Amino acid sequence: MCVPLEDEFGRAVTGIRVSLTDRCNFDCVYCHNEGLGDTRGPMAPQDDELQTDDVVRILDVVHEFGVDAVKFTGGEPLLREDVAEIVRRTPDGMDVSLTTNGTFLPDRATELADAGLERVNVSQDAIDPEAFAELTKSGAYDRVIEGVEAALDAGLAPVKLNMVVMEPTAGYVPEMVDHVATSDGLQLQLIEYMPEISGHPEWAIDIDRVHDWLADQATRIDHREMHDRRRYYVSADDADSAQTQSEGMVEIVDPVENPTFCANCHRVRVTHDGKFKGCLNRHDDHRSMGTMTREEIADTFRETVAERVPYYGEYMTKSDDGTWTRNDAYHTAPVADSPPADDD
Repeated sequence: MCVPLEDEFGRAVTGIRVSLTDRCNFDCVYCHNEGLGDTRGPMAPQDDELQTDDVVRILDVVHEFGVDAVKFTGGEPLLREDVAEIVRRTPDGMDVSLTTNGTFLPDRATELADAGLERVNVSQDAIDPEAFAELTKSGAYDRVIEGVEAALDAGLAPVKLNMVVMEPTAGYVPEMVDHVATSDGLQLQLIEYMPEISGHPEWAIDIDRVHDWLADQATRIDHREMHDRRRYYVSADDADSAQTQSEGMVEIVDPVENPTFCANCHRVRVTHDGKFKGCLNRHDDHRSMGTMTREEIADTFRETVAERVPYYGEYMTKSDDGTWTRNDAYHTAPVADSPPADDD
């Protein structure tokens, strides 16, 4: 395996996110569909989706360039029947994880773990079934909970629960934090809402207030190298024994107007229809891999890394003389300042 490629800002690309489909059995109110917008359609397999061999070939090639981690995403990736095969054929030594809404895990978690899957992220924005149904437009709450339990039983701990933090969900943050603090094997990932690609700018909140609230609750705080993310460790009395303390880890993913986050980004993306993408928030940098020969994949990967932008998508644009300038159109959305509240 080679030394990882670096972009012109010195960021080595060591990870890749591969969208296996843009289909989904949920209709979450905030979904940006891996930066492609709301393109959900029929549940049946689509002709433009990457074939199994194409996914494996892409992974083989980027692994030769030093990429040592892949996360499979969607849409809902487990709408595809070949995910376990893809996982099994992922290059040796490559870390393999998956983001899912959890509804297919009760039947497939063991198969995926046996194939080599190491971790799962499960989207769960509330622990109240009615609130969950309102956010996801789905009545599958019980199925998701079963999926989380199946993942834990299959040895995929820790299971990370993904929660998008915005006005409609901010009030559920405290109970979600308490949930992971009192549950073995769970972690919570709070994801800042991105109005630029999801719409509804009035739903955005001041994520610094969430950081401040968590800092007050945490027994300790550390930093993760990826994106320089802060991780908060919150303790809670175990429900079964006042003598026992359990601890939950809460991480915040906060890319909006955050140059530190972008300076520590080491991933590129592959869209469900086979294009490299250097940044989640860009819509003008999709690069086709042609007929997906190894040579075409390698050339497109090199180009994608070389052309990565310095700062959160189109917040910065490159002028004709090669300098980077601020795009003020992306800085005008109103932001709410509501902190998480127990009574919301």
